[in-house]
Amino acid sequence: MTHKKVSGGGKETKTRMSGLVSFLSRIKKSDRTTKMFFGSVVLACAVMVVVVVAIVTQPPTLNSTPVGVIPIFRHPLTGAVIDAPMQSLPQVFAVMIENSADAWPLAGLQDAFLVIEAPVEAGIPRFEAFFSDDAATEKIGPVRSARPYYLDWASEFDAVYAHVGGSPEALDLIPSMSLTDCNEFFNGTYFYRWSARYAPHNVYTTMRELLLFANNADLETPHYDSWQFKSDAAGDDAQSLSLDWSSGTTYDVDWNYDAITNAYVRDQRGVNVFLEKGEQTRANNVAVMESDIEIVDEMGRRHIRTIGEGRAMIAQDGRVIFGTWKKASQAERLRFYDEAGNEMMMNAGKTWVEVVSSLGQVRVTSRRVASKE
Repeated sequence: MTHKKVSGGGKETKTRMSGLVSFLSRIKKSDRTTKMFFGSVVLACAVMVVVVVAIVTQPPTLNSTPVGVIPIFRHPLTGAVIDAPMQSLPQVFAVMIENSADAWPLAGLQDAFLVIEAPVEAGIPRFEAFFSDDAATEKIGPVRSARPYYLDWASEFDAVYAHVGGSPEALDLIPSMSLTDCNEFFNGTYFYRWSARYAPHNVYTTMRELLLFANNADLETPHYDSWQFKSDAAGDDAQSLSLDWSSGTTYDVDWNYDAITNAYVRDQRGVNVFLEKGEQTRANNVAVMESDIEIVDEMGRRHIRTIGEGRAMIAQDGRVIFGTWKKASQAERLRFYDEAGNEMMMNAGKTWVEVVSSLGQVRVTSRRVASKE
């Protein structure tokens, strides 16, 4: 913030004092008591003028915090309260993780601060899981291939984008995107193939390996905006979400509200434990965005509109809010707004975004679950 310096304060004060002195000299000497009393009053007024002028002419203090107000600092990715503001933004890692039934159970999703789920070929959903550089996830995967629309979401973080190959269109686009490519085809030392799985469901990585890749790549400090965050504020409602992904039920998803933790537990095919070590998948916010989705080739690959705006639903604090999503460009953050046009403040923690062709695929339910923690 730039402040203009107020000048001329000293000259103005001298002028006022000179006038007061002149005024006092005109007082008659006949009444000593009256003169002394009146002089004291005028002198007191003069002191007040000097003090006021001095205060007005002082430049404001930069970055001052009002007395009695305790500043709250939040992690720019999770919204968690931290002790002091970060000196630089954390590096983000966007990892493509498959969700085909052959790949279950999955690994690492529990540590992602953001997960975006969108359909690929045959309508099977695939995850783009976003990790902060302070995560310590020991196993992430199975890692799968890139698609164009996931690149737009990774670009808004200047992310390291980890994947195994990709569609021709996606591979052509990557060099022009605001991200750092970490393709297993050319960076195999940062991935490993697990012998207990068969290809293509056997490629994994770790945060240690991804951080090593970033260090060797000598990346510049990323630039991105943060969402607005708030603290939990659970209400009396217990609204949950149910998503119909395809003609079958294999990939249908329920996000059931847990009133004890004020979070949502993910059920897939009626099972709420589908991670490798038995972890539940939980989210503090669940957003559903409606967008244009079309099949573009004989392989069944999709094109999904990521730029612009569309209808949305946001589940948090036990209630479902209808609104819109907006993303102005590849580099701009995806954001959500309520029906009045106010940007949604997200609960601190983890957020999942479900991408569908119609909000008609989503039902609001009143199912409530008990916490297992």
